Amino acid sequence: MQLSFDSRGNSVPTILLMMQSRLYAQGGLQAEGIFRINGDNGQEEQIREQLNRGEVPKNIDVHSLAGLIKAWFRELPNGLLDSIEPEQVMRAQSEEECARLVRLLPPTEASLMNWAVNLMADVAQLENLNKMDARNIAMVFAPNMTQMTDPLTALMYAVQVMNFLKTLIVKTLREREDAIVEAGPASQFDHFDENNEPRCSFQGTSDETDEVNNENQEFSVKEPTLESHENVCHNELTFHSQSQTSVSEEKSGAKVVQGSKSRNSQLSNSNQKKGLRKSVERSKGSTIVSRLNARTERIEAWR
Repeated sequence: MQLSFDSRGNSVPTILLMMQSRLYAQGGLQAEGIFRINGDNGQEEQIREQLNRGEVPKNIDVHSLAGLIKAWFRELPNGLLDSIEPEQVMRAQSEEECARLVRLLPPTEASLMNWAVNLMADVAQLENLNKMDARNIAMVFAPNMTQMTDPLTALMYAVQVMNFLKTLIVKTLREREDAIVEAGPASQFDHFDENNEPRCSFQGTSDETDEVNNENQEFSVKEPTLESHENVCHNELTFHSQSQTSVSEEKSGAKVVQGSKSRNSQLSNSNQKKGLRKSVERSKGSTIVSRLNARTERIEAWR
């Protein structure tokens, strides 16, 4: 029989993968009572003949297709769990014990079991639509996993197999949920800086970053020193003197004659600088706005 690998790496007959793909494509997992409701017997025989030729017909009844998947396991020469003693299956109660029994199966049977359990888990995952929870889907698959000659013994053993399959299905569903949680979005504070403080991984836009940087610059203005105040005042005084000279040149139309300043003017400038130095020292602890106002007042006083 031709084999293929499923999405989980299980080597299973290609015909099973073809039927599974068609079942999913036609919305079989959402059909109420899937794998429990029997399909049309006449249609099943027709589909069986086409499947034996390697063809999967389109637009077939999903219940007939699901019934053929169960029949494939039921018609195996040996049951899927026949290599395990029935007592071992009966004693397996926990998820770990059931998983250990699956690992005891031969490779071919183990791959088929893993594929079948995941198929049943896919059905149970949509129980709100198909009304088939883990127990219901395990109940309809259990009789197809073993072959016993005594009907009464087979019926009793089927109950134990049902519990065995149910445990595996619940385990598979829980592992899927855990995998989704682990693969979820990481925390915003996924890194730590040199001070062992959490660093947010959020990356804003360039406009938002520029706005934040501008705000930081506004609140990180350094306290000006005395020398900077003197330079500012000197520049303001020079600019004012040049402006006055330019205005005088425009009114008189004559050239500006540069000359040395008188001693009285030098003493006046010296006194003004001393007064400005004292004023700056007094205003050093004030806010930026008050310092700007003080600078404006000094310029006005110079004028």
